[in-house]
Amino acid sequence: MRQDMLDGLVTFVIVAEEKSFSAAAVRLGVSPSAVSQSISKLEGRMRLALFNRTTRSVSLTEAGLRYLERVVPAVHDLTAAAQELGESVDRPAGLLRINVARAGYMIALQPILRDFLDAYPEIELEVRIEGSLIDIVGQGFDAGIRFGDLVQRDMVAVKIGPAISAHIIVAPSYLGRYGMPKHPHDLLNHNCIGFRHSSSGQVERWEFEKDGEKIELAVNGRLILNDSAALTQAALDGIGIAYMINGYIDRFLDDGRLVRILSDWSPALAGLTLYYADRRRVPAKLRALIDFLRQRRQVEPPQTAGALT
Repeated sequence: MRQDMLDGLVTFVIVAEEKSFSAAAVRLGVSPSAVSQSISKLEGRMRLALFNRTTRSVSLTEAGLRYLERVVPAVHDLTAAAQELGESVDRPAGLLRINVARAGYMIALQPILRDFLDAYPEIELEVRIEGSLIDIVGQGFDAGIRFGDLVQRDMVAVKIGPAISAHIIVAPSYLGRYGMPKHPHDLLNHNCIGFRHSSSGQVERWEFEKDGEKIELAVNGRLILNDSAALTQAALDGIGIAYMINGYIDRFLDDGRLVRILSDWSPALAGLTLYYADRRRVPAKLRALIDFLRQRRQVEPPQTAGALT
């Protein structure tokens, strides 16, 4: 099929409907000469005269009439398809695919999922929980959620979720057996649960800050994990001390199964960020999620404790 085969079809249909080049030009918002030129090119490709033209009237030839009968349904289908697509862009609807780290899911997405889906019944949400950074555009995701310091600079970034800070979490049973650390350096004599990042392969170093003094420790321990849920359970089981962030295990702190220690040494960390590629036009379905997350960030009080790495 030639690239220009469909050029002029809409103009042809409108001229046939209006029976006038000038009236068609007004409807199309172009000049009469542009309409005439478009029809002439179409007739040239068809090698047929589609219209009888006089100074007073325009009418279809026999070939033009047969051609009109064939192309009108197709033109109407194309027009309807374009209108439907435009409506879907402006209406929060369709499949919304999000790639998110487990922390981002548990802290930002999971608490709002039911309310969001209830508010937008025409949106279908697919969430992939993934530890490593990926090319969200290449893999067909509308957006990703990661900690702000991990988001590529060429992405459009929107801050979401609560303020994040480091938390040192431990079960009371562990403290009963091994005592309370008073200073970050005391942790070097305790069994600390390590966390290995899937993206870098490195075991996380624990950072502390107080009154301008900064400490970074490579802690010791007999257990290293690469999953936040497993890390939380290990702390609950009294296996050791864990380095986590607020926003996920508040219920365990509230009911006393975990306690927070060295809180005056806990530094603020990079918060969660939703990011996407195209800043020119954000689909309504993604804009709805962004607005929903930002609204919740403003109205909900900061969470005081929890864990996820």
